[in-house]
Amino acid sequence: MTAEPRSAAAGSRRGGDGAEPRLVVGGAEVARYVVRPDLDPRHGPRPYLHPVRTRAGTPVTDALPADHVWHLGVSLAVQDVDGVNLWGGRTYVRGTGYTWRDDHGVIAHTGWRERAADRLDHDLEWRDRHGRVLLREHRRITAAPAGDDAWWLDLSATLTAATGADVHLGSPATNGRPGGAGYGGFFWRAVADGEPLVRTAEAEGEEAVNGSAAPWLALSATAPGGGAYTLVFTGLGPGDRWFVRTAMYPGVCVAYAFDSPAVVAAGQPRRNRHRVLVADGHLDPVEVAARLDAAVTR
Repeated sequence: MTAEPRSAAAGSRRGGDGAEPRLVVGGAEVARYVVRPDLDPRHGPRPYLHPVRTRAGTPVTDALPADHVWHLGVSLAVQDVDGVNLWGGRTYVRGTGYTWRDDHGVIAHTGWRERAADRLDHDLEWRDRHGRVLLREHRRITAAPAGDDAWWLDLSATLTAATGADVHLGSPATNGRPGGAGYGGFFWRAVADGEPLVRTAEAEGEEAVNGSAAPWLALSATAPGGGAYTLVFTGLGPGDRWFVRTAMYPGVCVAYAFDSPAVVAAGQPRRNRHRVLVADGHLDPVEVAARLDAAVTR
């Protein structure tokens, strides 16, 4: 029988490059980037942003939470990459359910292209447990002001197959789990005092929004200790869907394989761009639309 993973306390949140890179907007730190986390392999080691804050300083991410220790702030993570778990936690096995397996890999930083107060640009490798490279990634993260009470986080990632063949991306849903559990992709583990409100332009609530392909999705919450905030997500690619949880935990994912596997074809890079407005206060749909229009017309 495979042992349970070590507790989160066994790992450190510090990266291996010395000081953690930080993103700054208007002179204020809005995010830290943990590049090489020292984590149990079963927690899905990968670079992640945490803490992410509003311009007023309200925290809007959680990392290493007790309910899902492998949820790491803001990150890219997929549970099934050619059979390798790069999400962390148990793997969903068709006909069996969630099972602890020795199938965890790592998403590893391999080199910087640029580091500045408002942008981070680097290369990564998505590897299996033996170190074999499945995907190579070029990732660029930028932070830009959006008025006095908000800022834009922009994460662009280009994935290239490194095996000489197509690389398949899957999820618990594509491996047989019912209930819309199509998570895996660009994932944001939020933090909230009570259940947050999630909506699109046409729908409201977890059940109505999960699995949709709306152009934008907003999550409004109040952080523990106070501080209202809203996150407005954009950036679904072809075939992507929103994966949303609010009752069990607060989280939003641009799911790459929500109900059918995705493919990073050999010789054909997959390009993703995810933009999130991080705003103080609870924005209603009219305010969200106005913010998005302002971003387009800038």
